[in-house]
Amino acid sequence: AIHVVKGSGCECCDAWVAYLRGEGFAVTDEERYGTLLMSYKTEVGVPQRMMSCHTGMADGYVLEGHVPAADIRRLLVERPDAVGLAVPGMPYGSPGMGPEEEREAYEVFLIRRDGATEVFARYEQTR
Repeated sequence: AIHVVKGSGCECCDAWVAYLRGEGFAVTDEERYGTLLMSYKTEVGVPQRMMSCHTGMADGYVLEGHVPAADIRRLLVERPDAVGLAVPGMPYGSPGMGPEEEREAYEVFLIRRDGATEVFARYEQTR
């Protein structure tokens, strides 16, 4: 199960939730506004440089931004000592952000408990 906290009326957040459901995840979601959303991100350990538009939680791990389902599954199997995963910004072609066949290159980062980050997965440009 994944719980997603998102901004009000954000179409790409809704698209990511729909994508996760299509990938077989049970997803609940809630809306938070402005500073309440930003405070939540900080409370769950997302460094400012890693922030995106929505924040998911799965089995104690943070999923910040448009994280692909394959990386979520890998995280839940490997269970690293970490806060979770992040796709900072909103890269075109990431899940919920347009067609994958027109994707720009992006990276999925593992957020360590001390705030350090490292590349967890790379996605090459496809257009």
